[in-house]
Amino acid sequence: MSKPIKNLIASEYENRFQGVTGAVVVELRGLDARATTTMRNSLRSKGIRMTVVKNALARRTFKGGPLSALETALKGPSAIITGPESVVLVAREVLKSVETEKKIVLKGAIFDGEYFDGDAGVKLLGSFPTREEGLSKVVTLILSPARNIMGVVKTIQEKLEAGETIARL
Repeated sequence: MSKPIKNLIASEYENRFQGVTGAVVVELRGLDARATTTMRNSLRSKGIRMTVVKNALARRTFKGGPLSALETALKGPSAIITGPESVVLVAREVLKSVETEKKIVLKGAIFDGEYFDGDAGVKLLGSFPTREEGLSKVVTLILSPARNIMGVVKTIQEKLEAGETIARL
């Protein structure tokens, strides 16, 4: 491949992955065209994009950037999967695809600058809560004691209104 072509591809990678800080890398070797198209369409319907990359050019493009840790995963046939939202959601969708297509190999992922290696790493990432899920859990934990206290206060109020006395502890 000529140097101008390589530079064009590297430039396309820069544009395509600009601002991307999280991604999942897979190997699609062994999938036929129908299975690959089905997977791409399924991901695309959720706003997720899959890009088959030339490893050396991708490593060169990502060097020093937020995706540089993917260097170890970029060996052999590689596709980088990114989405508009959290990479946790991307990992979950990829894991759903892996359930139906056993030939997909999970090579790794990057989230918030941390690299998750291989199958186990991507599964771990997919088990993380998204930002919204995490915030909802925090709010629930904060409000939980308040609800318990309100239940005790309500019980005391009902007993006092019924004319009962409340023993001191």
